[in-house]
Amino acid sequence: MNKYETFLYQEIAESLRRQIASGDLKTGDKLPSVRQAARRWNCTPGTVSKAYAQLSQEGLVSGQRGGGTRVTAGGLKPLNPDWQWASLVNRAERFLLEAVNSGSTPAQIESALSVAIARWQDLNTSPSLPQARAERLLNQEKPNRAPSLRFAGSHDLGIELLVRLLEEEKPAARLSLDYVGSLGGLMALAQNKADVAGTHLWDATTNAYNTPFIRRLLPGRPLKIITLLHRSMGLIIPPDNPQKLHTLSDLARSGVRFINRQPGSGTRVWLDAQLNLLGVAPQRIDGYEREVFTHFAVADAVKTGAASVGLGIHAAATANGLHFIPLTQERYDLVFPEAEWNTPAVQALARVIRSDRFKEAVNALGGYDTSQTGREVLIF
Repeated sequence: MNKYETFLYQEIAESLRRQIASGDLKTGDKLPSVRQAARRWNCTPGTVSKAYAQLSQEGLVSGQRGGGTRVTAGGLKPLNPDWQWASLVNRAERFLLEAVNSGSTPAQIESALSVAIARWQDLNTSPSLPQARAERLLNQEKPNRAPSLRFAGSHDLGIELLVRLLEEEKPAARLSLDYVGSLGGLMALAQNKADVAGTHLWDATTNAYNTPFIRRLLPGRPLKIITLLHRSMGLIIPPDNPQKLHTLSDLARSGVRFINRQPGSGTRVWLDAQLNLLGVAPQRIDGYEREVFTHFAVADAVKTGAASVGLGIHAAATANGLHFIPLTQERYDLVFPEAEWNTPAVQALARVIRSDRFKEAVNALGGYDTSQTGREVLIF
């Protein structure tokens, strides 16, 4: 075998490895015969046989008398990280092509990926949230990485988008997440345990969002507020609304099972204020004491039948194929210490928030309004 064919058999073997890694060749699939492959690669049958023998030694294929050469079960285990990465890229490219061909825009595709990742993370970390938070923060604070901003506050899909887009900035920065609710985020900022807080707290006395709470919890501190987005919040219910729910008063009806958010979340603050205005005692609501930490957890409870209704954002409902009844539009702000505003990491974050790419991706989620995104307010 000459030097060219020595190289070629390795190229044939690598090409087949990548097809197996990407899923183009699945367990049980039959490879082309040696003669067919030789014609395709314009080489001798011996070169193909050597490539097949190499794959057989690696446990990726096996030859059977009269059955040809087939991909074996469990053959992906020996693959090195480069092939696994190639597999991931190939699958992602196929998804992108399929989505574009079906009429989706790049912003919609990016938003869909963010929703899928956020939902997967939420469903896999909710049962042991404190431990999951600790592991997440630990993994995000590894040395020799881009500067990290510590985020504490309320859950939103826009925050999930910021994480990825911020890492693409030059210079890059990172956003480490701790979803502790709106009040928890402001308290973390007050205690210097966070660099940025995410909040959407409605004040019943002033009918204003966030500013009254910020002044009470961080009095006298110079702070910078930037509006991230406005979002639609309402009832998340099963398709076709079988219990005919329309208002918060309906939560107290017999047979209705509610799933609540944790105390300190902006959603819970708004709910409690509205129930007080309506004269509906929380004790009358079946499930008021059952609490979860994210909008996706609310949607999942409704989707699985653990609850018949929850209060959350439009995007979480649509991502799970559920019905949504809008009740209010809330403003979600990010709060920074004024002294940190001009740091490279915070300015990178501000650039992302004002970018068309971020706004388009947020709007593609559904139920969002970015007309005031990027608006700044200075508080003393």
